[in-house]
Amino acid sequence: MNGNTIPDEQIMELLSLADWAPTHARTEPWRFIVFGDEQVDEFCITHARLYKEHTPAASFTKEKQDKLLRIGDNASHVILCYMKRVSNHKIPEIEEISATACAIQNLLLGAAARGIATFWSTGGLTHHPAMKAHFGLGADDCILGILYLGYSDQLLTEGSRMIPLEEKIRWVR
Repeated sequence: MNGNTIPDEQIMELLSLADWAPTHARTEPWRFIVFGDEQVDEFCITHARLYKEHTPAASFTKEKQDKLLRIGDNASHVILCYMKRVSNHKIPEIEEISATACAIQNLLLGAAARGIATFWSTGGLTHHPAMKAHFGLGADDCILGILYLGYSDQLLTEGSRMIPLEEKIRWVR
């Protein structure tokens, strides 16, 4: 990413695409916390601090802390994506997580179509209770990832897969 700013209107367009994900019983469990401008750096500082405060000494590395601190250096926006659990819990949790993942995919596909580079991170304290607590999320809520978005000077390359599609399919006729 090159540090150029994506207009907030374009971020809203991506979030609007996310909002059209499939959802059982219309619970629409996806939620987003969007960081732009100097708040991208503040998010990274907070994430690195939480990592230091909540990682056991035996697992902590200065390199990982530094990576969390610098990962957003050239990003235009950072989006924390989470599943907000409905209060009645009639819908199985896996369906709410799946719906939220679909919303994230819609956003990522829209970004790729607009030439916006993305990185979906689940590292650091993404799944740690301290991250949820810091952002005031409920005990049953689930952070699915942190998206880093920005423009790039490099052309976006076509994706590739390790396992051929044919090996992932079993036809029943």
